[in-house]
This record gives sequence, structure tokens and C-alpha cells, in this order.
Amino acid sequence: MENIKYEISTNKSFDEAVNSIVKSLEEQKFGVLWKLNFKDKLKEKGIDFDSNFMILEVCNPHKAKEVLTQHIDVGYFLPCKLVVYEENSEVKIGMMSPDKLIGLLNYKDLEDTAKEVQNILVTAINNAK
Repeated sequence: MENIKYEISTNKSFDEAVNSIVKSLEEQKFGVLWKLNFKDKLKEKGIDFDSNFMILEVCNPHKAKEVLTQHIDVGYFLPCKLVVYEENSEVKIGMMSPDKLIGLLNYKDLEDTAKEVQNILVTAINNAK
């Protein structure tokens, strides 16, 4: 994965895509800690925003403990964030690449773990399609 982000398009509706990625993450031993749809949150604040844009904060507690034990400041990147959003009548599911984010800190000892997490999340995203 060369790009700093990974995303796919799906033929599912927005709600179907959100449900599908949550299920797919669970199958990969990742849980959703928190969800926020900006469309709904902005509407609460009296601001119109036409597109659904859901942020999912996801975590595998064993992997989180592993990286935080080695370098506590990796917590700036935790939990991992995935998004599901609508753009031009298309629904997309994606994330920022964990290996690129860890690379910003230049922790060579976390490269393998970051790639492992990235591969797991890419699998979850692809399976949610």
C-alpha cells in the first residue's frame, strides 16, 4: 500500500456498509469503541451537511497493549480510525495506513506490528465490500 490511505467503494447503502464493516471487524478480533456520524452531529449544532460521514474508532486490545508498552506516544494514533462515507452517490470505506502513521515516528521496532494491523484492517474492509 503506497498511499497514506486505503479505501474501497461498495454497492451497499451507507447503513449496510457501516453494519458490514462492524461485523467484518469483529471477525478480525477488532471492536468498535466509538462511532460518530458528522452529518448527525452537525445537524445537532444547526449546521446542514448533506453527506453521511461515519468515523469508527476501532481497536484490538492485545495489539494496543503491545505498541503502547513499547512506545506510549503511539497513543496519538490510537485507536485506529476507519470511515464510511457517501460521495457523489457512492459509498466508500477506508482508513489511514497504520504503517505510514507509525513510520512518521520512525519506530523500526513497530514496523512489523503496524503492517500486521494494516493487513488485518485491509482484510476487514475488503470483506465488508
